[in-house]
Amino acid sequence: MEIKFYNTLTKEKQIFKPIEEKTIKIYSCGPTVYKDATIGNMRTNIFMDILRRVLKYNGYNLKHVMNITDVGHLVSDADEGEDKMIKSAKEEGKTPLQIAEYYTNRFLNDLELLNIDIPEIICKATEHIKDMIEFVEQLLRNGYAYETSTAIYFEVSKLKEYGILSGIKLDEQKAGARVELDEEKRNPYDFALWIKAPENHLMKWDSPWGLCYPGWHIECSAMGKKYLGDEFDIHTGGIDLIPTHHENEIAQSKGVTGKNPAKFWMHGEFLLINGGKMSKSLGNVYLLQDIIKNGYSPLAYKIFCFSANYRSKLNFTWEAIDSANKSLIKLKEAYKRHNEGKEVVEKEIVKNYETKFLEAINDDLNMPLAMSIVWEVAKHPKKSKTLAQLLLKFDKILGINIQEQEKNYAEEIPEEIQELLRERKQARQQKDWELSDILRDKIKEKGYIVKDTKEGMNIEKI
Repeated sequence: MEIKFYNTLTKEKQIFKPIEEKTIKIYSCGPTVYKDATIGNMRTNIFMDILRRVLKYNGYNLKHVMNITDVGHLVSDADEGEDKMIKSAKEEGKTPLQIAEYYTNRFLNDLELLNIDIPEIICKATEHIKDMIEFVEQLLRNGYAYETSTAIYFEVSKLKEYGILSGIKLDEQKAGARVELDEEKRNPYDFALWIKAPENHLMKWDSPWGLCYPGWHIECSAMGKKYLGDEFDIHTGGIDLIPTHHENEIAQSKGVTGKNPAKFWMHGEFLLINGGKMSKSLGNVYLLQDIIKNGYSPLAYKIFCFSANYRSKLNFTWEAIDSANKSLIKLKEAYKRHNEGKEVVEKEIVKNYETKFLEAINDDLNMPLAMSIVWEVAKHPKKSKTLAQLLLKFDKILGINIQEQEKNYAEEIPEEIQELLRERKQARQQKDWELSDILRDKIKEKGYIVKDTKEGMNIEKI
């Protein structure tokens, strides 16, 4: 059965045909490990997980690379500001290496909690400095890069089609509209490949241009080429990476090989929080651990993400997670009932379910439709081991461990703490902020932290 994916490059859904017959090569942009990955980041990884599972379900082998950005990602798209790793290291009083190791482990733990199928190759930027230097040298030899007193820049005007992914047209842009003007840049859209490090910079390496550190985009082009070759099948990432990171990645790769590195570019949409953006200022930045601390299974978040196609915005609310958690439990109970059943279901019915499910997942990973078929099987009036086996087969895509009983993530809060929370809630309703603060400190002394959010008070054990 044919597979169709939406290709950001062509702006249409296309029949997917791999470069090689049996093995599909994929590159996915991984995390910048300077802080915890949010549930928005995790939605992108769940999309990556579904893609992997669908391709394997169709009988393909995978060679999948995911990078870990542990250097080079600046706080500004304009090649300005501190490296995110260094900024976090200063804030937390640790070395960049300690920061990278800590948040990499946290990220991988979240993937495990979500039962995400891990890519075959996970590679760190800092372990591929030599590959990046060689890539930059080739861009200089090919005439696509130039050196200034501060950096090696990619010259976008040398490329016939810069903006092929995002649709940006350089001749229609005002100078400095997106980036700050650098007097040594030949074009305001030229971007840094390699940055000359100030004397006190924490992360720097020897190079033909002195002590330097990489720009953000170069790592993906260098590591993609190293592990997957000049061309591979699919490149994935979040939709926010299209206009800058992925556009520049294509430019760099074309500058070295003359080719767009990926045949298909696939992007996951944003996660909204109560209809708006996730931001620290709004106090609505949620982690997977927040879902668990509120008594829900991490796999409930996965079920929640299946309620919308990866290319559609998805609105997170605690009510939706509560509903998803109940659905997860019901699905596992339905599997158990079928597995204990002794009724017979006609082969034609089972085959029809299988076909409809395959058609759904092969149509640009249509998980909402696929889930409707899963529920048809789960709710089938005849309780049959055959249907239990079918649900187990579907779980190769869902990855929710359907045959395992879901454990209770709710932590019992002592009655004493609950009473203090009730008193504090009443104090806040009466706008008695002094009493609210006193009660918060009292709760903290007893081993719990209270966080005030738009949805109310969240509590977690210290």
